Amino acid sequence: MTDTASLQGLLAPLFPGLLGIELREATPERVVAALRVRPDLCTTGDSLHGGAFMAFADTLGAIGTFLNLPKGARTTTVDSSTKFTRGAPVGTTVIGTSTPFHRGRTTMVWQTLVTTEDGKLCAVVTQTQLVIPA
Repeated sequence: MTDTASLQGLLAPLFPGLLGIELREATPERVVAALRVRPDLCTTGDSLHGGAFMAFADTLGAIGTFLNLPKGARTTTVDSSTKFTRGAPVGTTVIGTSTPFHRGRTTMVWQTLVTTEDGKLCAVVTQTQLVIPA
């Protein structure tokens, strides 16, 4: 299952579906998605909660890893680092673009840039995914 619509269906009943992540592109080289900033995802000041930024980015890196896994293997995040550069106000949409730094046999490292719709950087997330053999 590697087409975007099938992946979206897989995510729908899970936490990424609860967040409202909308996949736009999902290939072994790049994952792009959107997230509408709703009031229930915000902190004080009507700005997207840092944990929502992190969960959004983590999901995209995990999808990228999933698309690169050998048959029967699984993945889990083992490390993540987030740098915040600006907030995202309620009512806007953020775009996440995740690309690999490293796609190895035992780990994969992905970087996700989260931006406003007009391309202003909000956060940079770098994560390491463990490849768990079948």
